[in-house]
Amino acid sequence: MYDRRVVRGNTYALHTLPWTAQPDPLEIQRQREAHRKALARKRAKEQLQSRTPEPVEGRKHVDVQTELYLEELGDRIIEVDVECQTDAFLDRPPTPLFIPAKTGKDVATQIEEGELFDFDIEVKPMLEVLIGKIIEQALLEVMEEEELANLRAHQYAYEELRNAELAEVQRLEEQERRHREEKERRKNQQSQLLQKQKETSEKIAARAFAQRYLADLIPSVFSSLRESGYFYDPVERDVEKEFLPWVMAEVDKTLEMMILGRAVLDTLIREVVEKRLDAFDYPEASGQPAGQTEASHRGSVQIEALYQTETQEPEAK
Repeated sequence: MYDRRVVRGNTYALHTLPWTAQPDPLEIQRQREAHRKALARKRAKEQLQSRTPEPVEGRKHVDVQTELYLEELGDRIIEVDVECQTDAFLDRPPTPLFIPAKTGKDVATQIEEGELFDFDIEVKPMLEVLIGKIIEQALLEVMEEEELANLRAHQYAYEELRNAELAEVQRLEEQERRHREEKERRKNQQSQLLQKQKETSEKIAARAFAQRYLADLIPSVFSSLRESGYFYDPVERDVEKEFLPWVMAEVDKTLEMMILGRAVLDTLIREVVEKRLDAFDYPEASGQPAGQTEASHRGSVQIEALYQTETQEPEAK
């Protein structure tokens, strides 16, 4: 692509370099000077042109149309297909063949045999020249074929040598690739082994720490759970939750019955004592003597003391 000997574009009046020509240092220096001057002129022109101030931070310059009538710009121009039907042309007859008019006079010349030249004598030098050229061309073609055969043999030998070298290069590349893959695999295996050893050591250390930490924790946890009531005897729990409440309920019922009976008995005794007291307080109404009244009063006092004793005993119980 960058060979200076390959001609590109128009070849008319093109000065081509010979196969063995070397680049002219003066020409190269002249081209560099021209390129440097062009860059300097372009840089000076850019500096002379008025430029827009730099945008503030967070903004950027945008091209804006300032014409009187705005024009919508787009990457693709809008295209519209329009058709128009015209009248069909009538068939035109074929143009007749042009035959120019005949001018001049017809003239003929009669030449007898042997008047001009003898063909056998005149054609002999021409044939010698043609045959000589043909033989010379044939010899050149044979030499060219032999040269091409030698070139093909050379090319075939070079191709064989090149293919052998390529095969050797591929074999060496494959061997290098296998060595590299084997090295990477060994490195990965070693890293995995080290990682597993590290994980194993960490697990062993964690297990030992957990055992040492839980050695005193498990008994305390079990004792606290046992104190909280999570571990209990089923028989004892059944006695506490089922039997004892039932016994207490039955005892409460029995005590209520006893208290009710005592209350009824106390009521009856109180009514009897009150009637007896009423009877002893008014002896005249009952027609009894005074001595009998005092004896009755003492009896009523004893009965009242007995009543108080009976009423105090259930409260103490």
